Amino acid sequence: MSTYEVIPMMYNSREQINAIILLEQQCKQLDSIHLKADLDHISKKDGDHALLCYRDGNLVGLLSWYPSDGVIGNINAIVHPHERRQGVFRRLLNFATAEMKIAGIRQLSYRVPNNSPSGLGTVQSLGAVHDRSEYAMQLVNEAFSAVQSSDLTLSVAEDQDFEFMITCSAQAFGNSEEWTRNYFTETDEPSRVTYIAWKNELPVGLVRINVINETTAFIHNFCILPVYQGKRLGRTVLGALVELLMKQHYTVIRLSVVTDNDRALNLYRSVGFEVHSEYQYFSGSL
Repeated sequence: MSTYEVIPMMYNSREQINAIILLEQQCKQLDSIHLKADLDHISKKDGDHALLCYRDGNLVGLLSWYPSDGVIGNINAIVHPHERRQGVFRRLLNFATAEMKIAGIRQLSYRVPNNSPSGLGTVQSLGAVHDRSEYAMQLVNEAFSAVQSSDLTLSVAEDQDFEFMITCSAQAFGNSEEWTRNYFTETDEPSRVTYIAWKNELPVGLVRINVINETTAFIHNFCILPVYQGKRLGRTVLGALVELLMKQHYTVIRLSVVTDNDRALNLYRSVGFEVHSEYQYFSGSL
């Protein structure tokens, strides 16, 4: 009789990494859905937490998670098409939630590809509620066009910029300053770099980079102080950042945007980003 075994992933295990790559390929071949294990995030030291489920020595499922604000656990999972409805995801989720409770996580956020009926059905069966839809976008280099501005500069955030980061982000995104302070504290890690945008020597916005690997950078938390919005600063700042990242030899530059945010979507497209996939996000309790 076949048995299932759940074990933690070792970020530097070449054997496990190869098994994950094979699982991704099998999912794509068997159901034409490109499920991503976020290998860049789980195969680096201090990256996302990951659990692997094996059956008779073969990898049949993976679940990864990371805390974004100390309260919410963000979940991504892959299960082999022939192993679905066999309890693989539930096994992985039970192990993961045990870890999350110890870490103080109280809520869950599930990410599901828009074209995955099985994934959408699974999270709905868990009682999770739809939260938002997002496009994953990637820069197309040949379409990139920066806007030059002599009075706008970017600088790496320093300790004295922390309060501005909280104020700017809270005002731009509508979150409380308490939540924002906790979020920036929880995500203060070596792989993330925060840039402050300055115009005429005044701070007007910020943008953060998550360095995935030597060639890949993910842009997030991009915001302009509301008082400076509507002045085309967003495109200038984003263009300057992309130009900077390209000079730093990042060849893959990505970001995400909520699908109904037409203003942001048009901004990103104007700088040279294109949509390559869509994801649905669901909120659930631990």
